[in-house]
Parts: sequence; C-alpha cells; structure tokens
Amino acid sequence: MTIVEDARVITGGVDTHADMHVAAALDPIGGLLGVREFPATAAGYGSLLSWLRSFGTLTVAGVEGTGSYGAGLARHLAAAGVRVVEVDRPDRQDRARQGMSDRWMRSARRGRRCPGGRRGRRGAVTARWRRSGR
Repeated sequence: MTIVEDARVITGGVDTHADMHVAAALDPIGGLLGVREFPATAAGYGSLLSWLRSFGTLTVAGVEGTGSYGAGLARHLAAAGVRVVEVDRPDRQDRARQGMSDRWMRSARRGRRCPGGRRGRRGAVTARWRRSGR
C-alpha cells in the first residue's frame, strides 16, 4: 500500500512598510506557522515567497497596501501564480486588540478585502473643537 501525502495548503499575510515587510504563514485550520521580516526589495520579495512556500502550497496571500508599499510585492506574488487579496489597514486600536496578522489571514482565506480602515476621525475633530470652548 502506498500512502500519498498531500502538500499542506497555506495562506500568507503581509504587513507592508517602506523598507521592510512582515510576513505571516497560516496552516489550513488557521494556526500560525511563523512570522518573519523581509526587505522591501526584489530580492526580499523572492525570499518572502520562498519562505512562505517552505510551509506548503501557497494558494492565497493577503497583502496590505497593494497600491502603495505593497504594490511591488503584489505584482511579484501574482506573477508567481499566487492569488493576491488586498487587505485594508485596520485602525491601530483594532490592530492592537486582534494581533498583527489575524485579521488579514481571515480576510485572505475568505478571498475578501479586510473591513476596517481609519474610523473615528470626525470624533477626534469634534472632541478637539469642544475642548477649545467653541
């Protein structure tokens, strides 16, 4: 009898920055396999992709900021046959409560943009206006 082992399907998530990108890998049931930083360069994109693939078959990657800091990485992943899902950056309070990669990974696994983005700006302006006594 021959036992055939299927390659593990993983999901990637990337928090993009100007100089460094932070990647996370999730297993099929949502377990965190690893987190690692890579330079935001062509060589760094290749290393990031190789690292994610070292965990199994990379089917989808959630990338923050595909129109800015993550644009080059998104193109690199798509050219390598990885489905890229744009993920909006959650506000800092939500991010601190939920953890860095949890929200991105869940959104990428569902194949949707991550809800979030900046909220509460109007409230901050109103509070500042009220404090000034106007």
